[in-house]
This record gives sequence, C-alpha cells and structure tokens, in this order.
Amino acid sequence: MDGMLSQDEINALLNGTDEPAGDDTAADTADAAVFDGPEADDSLLTESEKDAIGEVANISMGASATTLFSIVNRKVNITTPVVKLATWKNVLEDYEKPCVFILIKYTQGLDGSNILILKEHDVKVITDLMMGGDGTNTDGELGELHLSAISEAMNQMMGSSATSLSTMLGKMIDISPPEASLVDLTAFKSGGDIADFLEGTFVKISFRMQIDELVDSTIMQLYPVDFAKDIYHTFIVSQGADSEAPAAAAPDPTPAPAPAPAPAAAPAPQPMPMQMPAQDMSQMQMMPQMGMPQMMPQMGMPQMMPQMPMQPGMNVQPVQFQNFAADFNPMQSQENIELIKDVPLEVTVELGRTSRSIAEILDFAPGTIIELDKIAGEPIDVLVNGKFVAKGEVVVIEESFGIRVTEIIK
Repeated sequence: MDGMLSQDEINALLNGTDEPAGDDTAADTADAAVFDGPEADDSLLTESEKDAIGEVANISMGASATTLFSIVNRKVNITTPVVKLATWKNVLEDYEKPCVFILIKYTQGLDGSNILILKEHDVKVITDLMMGGDGTNTDGELGELHLSAISEAMNQMMGSSATSLSTMLGKMIDISPPEASLVDLTAFKSGGDIADFLEGTFVKISFRMQIDELVDSTIMQLYPVDFAKDIYHTFIVSQGADSEAPAAAAPDPTPAPAPAPAPAAAPAPQPMPMQMPAQDMSQMQMMPQMGMPQMMPQMGMPQMMPQMPMQPGMNVQPVQFQNFAADFNPMQSQENIELIKDVPLEVTVELGRTSRSIAEILDFAPGTIIELDKIAGEPIDVLVNGKFVAKGEVVVIEESFGIRVTEIIK
C-alpha cells in the first residue's frame, strides 16, 4: 500500500513535533541547574566535634523549649538534634515554601552568629498563641506584627539558651536582639546573598519541634564552620580535667621496673572482748535458743550488739556543756545604725496597676487611656526598694510633683 506510513514512522513524526514536551524538559533542566550546587565537605568536622556541638545544641534548645512553653502555655517538645555539614542546596531541599530566617548574633563569650529557620505556618501558630488565640488562626499573609512577635519570642528563648550555655561553658555568654525576616528561598540562587557563610559548607543542626497537636515540623540552626569549631574548643576547655585525664593516664611504652614488695600491712586492731561474769555469758549463749534474732555483720549493714551489763569500776559521768547565758550581752551584738545611714534606697510612688494582654498592648497608641485599679481620691502607695511602707497624697511643689505621707504601714 503505497503512500501509507508505517507505525514507526508515525511515532517518529509525533515525537519530533511534540514541542511542548521538549520545552518542559528544557525547563526542568534549567531548574535543576539553578538548584544544583557543590556537595558538603564532610572533612571539615570530625565526629567528636559533631557530638560536642550536638550536646551544646541539645542543652541550648532544651532551655529554649522551656521558655517557649511559658510563652504559649502549650506543651512544647524539641527532640535531640541531628548535626550535619550542608550546603545551600540541602537547605532548599528541606524548605520549599517561604520561611522565617532569625539572625542571632553573640555579643559576649562567643564570636559569631547563627541563623534559626522556622516554617511560615509554625510562626503563625506561635504568634497566634502569644496573642491569646488557640493557634488555629493561621490564614492570611505573614506581616510585620508576626515578625515582631516571633522576634520577641526568639529573644526570650535564645536568652534562656545563652544562660544555659554560660553555665555549661563556664563563662558569660550574651546575644543581641534577634532579627526576623520572611525569606523566599527559591528567589536566591546562592545562600551567600543572605549571609556570607551560606556560600559554601556550613553546619546544619535539625530539630523536630512539637507544640501540642498544632505544630509537628522541623526547625534548623545554621552555624558557620569556624563558629562551630569555636563552640567545640570552648566546650572541651570547660570540661577541664575530664578531657585531660585520659591523656595523662596513657601507658608508658617502656616497661617500668617491678616495684619492691610492699611491707605487709599491720593487722587491723580487733575489739577486745569485754570481761563478763560466767552467769552473764551463759545468758548470752541462751539468747539464740530463746528466739532472739542473731545478727551477722554484713557489708553496708550496721552491727547490732546486744546490751551487756556494765563492768564494775567503770567511771560514767553525764556530759557537761558550757553555759553561755551568763556571758551573753545583747548590747554588744547590737549593730551601729550610723554605719548604714548613707546607703541609698529607691523610693517609688505607685499611682496604680493593671494588667493587659499582649494583643491589647500592641494596640496602644497616643491618646490611649489605661484604667488603673485605684479609685480617684484614694491614697497613693509609697514603696521603698519595692516594699510597701506608707500611703500619701499627691501635691505640687513649684513645677514638680511630690507626695505628702499620710500613713505609715506597720
């Protein structure tokens, strides 16, 4: 049948004219080229360094979880961290959608910074709980209010973390207020556009965070390799003798001469048996037969000795204590009040108090009226170093306010 095409020729023509499929393939190749990058250099950290950094991060995040619980009033669980060396490509594989980058800089004790990455949904849940919600109000875009609230939460969390690190590393560690920003990872071909240390290999510490039934996701901390090594060396130094003991105890390859035999230890002194009359001895021998328990001395158990009659001629006297009543003079122990009259004390006049939720405080603006717990005309409280000592009324002295004390609190 001349003029008709075979099935193979038809398939070849269809494949050759399928331009959209060819375009998709080119697009996929282009996307792969964008997100492709060098692999992480695993030789930059040893396994012992990774273990030490993981231990530091575990204690740090444990303190942060406790603080987050007090902020959102929900059960918070942050699991044991996983420490790996990574590149920007690995971060893109873990976080596809826009997420929140929180930059944390150390101002004392450690020299460097790190980045904490939270998912957008997790930030919305945490900020909703902070504002008195139930954590389900996650609709809408992430705005400045969310970023401000999560920055404050991270400030408290990382502050607790710095305190724990100070205790563990044995030196004062402090941070600057964290900076939060919403980042679309797909808009950056290289992590160096966000932070210099994200250009090459860096340390990635992953945690699993759970907040009741609302959040179950992964958060990450990114460390520069040099900063991670600094933490490791500080951690090793803080261990002190623990890290140096194995080196000091290393065996000498040269055999040492056999030590001279030590003199035989003197036998331990044995308690002298008490002399007892024959009649008493016979009574002691009859005790086991009369059902009295026979206590044998054992390791860690006190020996129960039977009561024995006093030997004739023993000199027993009651204990005498020195009497201090006659020598005690209260006038001699009285402190001289003149020595502390120059100590400054802080005097505070309190007009009143009230409590407001975070949502109400965020709505404050010039002109907002805050109602206090004091009634108009009621006496004002006077506190000295925070202790309530007097009441008074407000007066005006020339151009300054003052208070006239009307009652002393006893």
